[in-house]
Amino acid sequence: MNRRRVLVVDDHPLYREGLVTALSTLTDVEVVGEAGDGAQAVQQARALEPDIVVMDLNLPVLGGIDATRQITSERPGTAVLVLSMLDGDDALFAAMRAGARGYLLKGADRAEIARALQTVGSGEVVFSAGLASRVLAWFSRGGQAQPAPFPELTEREREILDLVARGLTNAAIARRLVVSDKTVRNHVSNVFAKLHVADRAQAVARARDAGLGAGPV
Repeated sequence: MNRRRVLVVDDHPLYREGLVTALSTLTDVEVVGEAGDGAQAVQQARALEPDIVVMDLNLPVLGGIDATRQITSERPGTAVLVLSMLDGDDALFAAMRAGARGYLLKGADRAEIARALQTVGSGEVVFSAGLASRVLAWFSRGGQAQPAPFPELTEREREILDLVARGLTNAAIARRLVVSDKTVRNHVSNVFAKLHVADRAQAVARARDAGLGAGPV
């Protein structure tokens, strides 16, 4: 039996270790490496030439979407299976456009992951059951993405919310956008009011649920 060579990418060491342990028990899988950020994932994919990369999206240094795009561009024969907590349409469709062949939500059991590895390893696509109907709707629209999340926000407010969700402070956002700290504070306050959230943590949770904050810092 040809064992599929798998690279595991996740920035949480304990989760990554548990996933590697679980996958190592599968008779048709050989875990050949692991990575804790997107840039390392790209490097490992080049060096190890895995058949499948199990990819988280919320990654430091280089986000999972960009890492997926680079890996699938450089190695079209390598299948990327996303395994993420993000279930928003933006993250899902961005992963598809980047070349991912599958998208599972964290919480999937070992049997579901094993089936997904077999599926993407055979050149087919697979999605968690709860995402399947949205994927079909996406194809029915000709691959057009859903409208931008939080339509009540201005484009600038959505941009700042995305940076907040990536963990940037107000001062860091001000430097990134070349605006004053006060301007960023005002935008953040407007975002909180429009989203009806009380603090930064709630705003980040809403943003990440909608697929924001998944790119590199």
